[in-house]
Amino acid sequence: MTQTAVRIDVQSLPPQARHSTIFATFNELPNGQALELVNNHDPRPLFFQFQNSVPGQFDWTYLEQGPETWRVAIKRIKPGSAYDGGSSCCGGGCGG
Repeated sequence: MTQTAVRIDVQSLPPQARHSTIFATFNELPNGQALELVNNHDPRPLFFQFQNSVPGQFDWTYLEQGPETWRVAIKRIKPGSAYDGGSSCCGGGCGG
């Protein structure tokens, strides 16, 4: 099981702050640690943003897959900087 260093319930954040908060938190993680993301739907679009922003630096593991709660462990597996271009994958509608 993946140990998580911090838990982010994205539903408690304003939509415009969600992805930047997630990426800032990920960027601070030491190698081998994970953050736990909690949402009310599948955050799959965020997975693709991670692939574009920090390729090869993370591992994505579903801990719970709905229907009401989705939990994902995003583990840093390689050091590096996370880049968030400030854009949201879908204007905040995806929880990001």
